[in-house]
Amino acid sequence: MLKKGRLNLPDMLGSLVSGFDEKEMKNGGLRPVLEPGEELEIMEPNGIELGHKENEYGFDDLVNDTDLDKEGAFRTRKRPDKDGTGRISVMEVIAADEKRSDIEYELSQKEIYLEKVKRIGSMGLPDGGGLRATAWKLLLGYLSPSHDLWEKELTENRQKYVKLKEELLLSPSEYTRVKEDAMISAELSGERDDAGPLKRQGISHGDHPLSIVKASAWHHYFKHIEIAEQIDRDLLRTHPDLKFFSGESSFSKKNREAMRSILLLFAKLNPAIRYVQGMNEVLAPIFYVFSTDTDEKNAVNAEADSFFCFVRLLSDSVDHFCQQLDNSPVGILSTLSRLAELLKENDEELWKHLEFTTKVKPQFYAFRWITLLLTQEFNFQSILRIWDSLFSNPFGIQDMLLRICCAMLLCMKSRLLSGDFAANLRLLQHYPDINIEHLLRVAQDLSADTSSYSLSL
Repeated sequence: MLKKGRLNLPDMLGSLVSGFDEKEMKNGGLRPVLEPGEELEIMEPNGIELGHKENEYGFDDLVNDTDLDKEGAFRTRKRPDKDGTGRISVMEVIAADEKRSDIEYELSQKEIYLEKVKRIGSMGLPDGGGLRATAWKLLLGYLSPSHDLWEKELTENRQKYVKLKEELLLSPSEYTRVKEDAMISAELSGERDDAGPLKRQGISHGDHPLSIVKASAWHHYFKHIEIAEQIDRDLLRTHPDLKFFSGESSFSKKNREAMRSILLLFAKLNPAIRYVQGMNEVLAPIFYVFSTDTDEKNAVNAEADSFFCFVRLLSDSVDHFCQQLDNSPVGILSTLSRLAELLKENDEELWKHLEFTTKVKPQFYAFRWITLLLTQEFNFQSILRIWDSLFSNPFGIQDMLLRICCAMLLCMKSRLLSGDFAANLRLLQHYPDINIEHLLRVAQDLSADTSSYSLSL
């Protein structure tokens, strides 16, 4: 959605997504488009009693979805890890070994050929060994193709993240204490800079927690408490079937705390967007992949790396979260229209049936598909595989995302053609399990005009 280069990371403070400040100022000053904790909602008509779907679909791989969490549109739905028969042939094992060898070789080169990484990634990156973590960082533009620059790039970004957390996530009193300790330490070592310690918006002795002055550092700190509470609630619901995210173990709590910092920092740096429920689901795969990197140094710094890659990923679709841009060429309604056009181009019969016969519009089901990058439609391992293809697509994430969404409709064609409004809406809002490799092949084979699509980051 956003053109390459639009996203600028700040040295310390400011919006991570450039352009929003200008948009808001034109409307008479900066104000949040979404209230703290406001949820994305599926656009569907009121008063519709959804019917129950049958158990047989166009694919033999589909199973029932009785485990669905119906309390919220964006809550994780438990799904069995069933994307096929579970039988692996000798040829598949050989192909997987060859793929692993290919990506290992490519990532070890002094100058990495990104097109080769994309070709391998489009067929699925190997699990384990940190290969997916490194490949994703390359494909999202977080690491440069020059291997020699990696250490410098990672060190600078990780230090920058620490400073951002210090500036924005510490309370004013904690921040002042840290800076005073740093100043004393610098004086004792004789290394104090003439400029003195960093100052946080000129925190004064008169600035205190009960201050009602809007410019108060404490006022800004308390303003985000409600957002933090919403993030905490959502993180408790993030993939409840995975111990990595869920439970009361110190391990899961540590992971949720890291994700909380990432999401809260993003909200503070982007006052025009803040935090929208569902962003936790978009962050989860990135943080999981980076945290399980077999390189210990990378795993320890997964929080910082995940933050910057999350920003890069979201920049490709951040306009979808901005309500004021809904009707613009970069808004969610425009993207939904592109999905409808893609379906029309590839299967006009199905398009007519959904659009005119049953009147199941894309905004009734694909709103969540697109904004949350399909994280609520498939099990976790399938999401990782799908994202390999999203990040590897030469025409950008949004191009491949729309292709997959269209393929999801085509793979359900027979059922959709025989269903009415209620049955079809329920089917598409609770998409059945499916063979992911087949789905991705269908998506890749679609015909589409990609001339207007933005390139990858």
